[in-house]
Amino acid sequence: MQQGEIDLQAFGPDHIEGAVALSRQENWPHRPQDWQMALQLSIGVVALDDQGRVTGTILVTPYGADCAMINMVIVDRNVRGKGLGRRLMDQAIILAGDRPLRLVATVDGFPLYEKLGFAPSGTVLQYQGKVAELDAPEGVEAARADDLPTIKAMDRDAYGADREALIDALAERGQFAVIRRNGAIEAYAAIRPFGRGEVLGPVIAGSAKDAKALISFFATSRAGAFLRVDTDSRTGIADWLGEIGLAHVGGGVTMDRPSRTGAEQARPKIYALANQALG
Repeated sequence: MQQGEIDLQAFGPDHIEGAVALSRQENWPHRPQDWQMALQLSIGVVALDDQGRVTGTILVTPYGADCAMINMVIVDRNVRGKGLGRRLMDQAIILAGDRPLRLVATVDGFPLYEKLGFAPSGTVLQYQGKVAELDAPEGVEAARADDLPTIKAMDRDAYGADREALIDALAERGQFAVIRRNGAIEAYAAIRPFGRGEVLGPVIAGSAKDAKALISFFATSRAGAFLRVDTDSRTGIADWLGEIGLAHVGGGVTMDRPSRTGAEQARPKIYALANQALG
């Protein structure tokens, strides 16, 4: 490789240290463990300069044959404007194969994604901070190990894709809670260590009331702790997240390729994402 050239390679565990440094440049909170989980679920590409330094990353997280999330798209600010973002996206689209694609776009990335055929479908709002003291909700309990098959089926129905590997990864690292009525699970939530504290999601429920109860279940034992929740603007729980002590600190635009129908875009049961990267 000649001086100044950028080489694209398969993203492997040896690149995580460089990826962490690159994400910190963007003030992202990801720890090495967070990158490791993302890579465990994904395939990806890394850009290396002629000194072997990581100057770009992109991951593709396939959910069965149903769809794939493109995420962790970062280009070193020192090499921007040279088409590297487009090269990374082209490789990600190849890796995804025939799967429909989803991503959450930043302001900087939005124009490129539009050029590549992605269409906006919603808005993600990121809330985080130290949660206030809350009363323990009724009707929520810690999930049992034998609840995972039901949780996976519920998640697949709400998300429209098979995220079994994601649920298993969450179970390895975090905790689940459920709302059970007449012996049947009607809603679930997960929480895991992430960034500066913990991220709470997915939260999948039939109503905002149940979603708030699930979030409160975890928050009651974490008063003063740092929590993050990524929610779709259509869920109607954003104001409440502010009331319990979390601040709106940004977000992004959900985009799809090909564009989904209105019915497909609506996610009335998904009240919080696993996070912006994983959907």
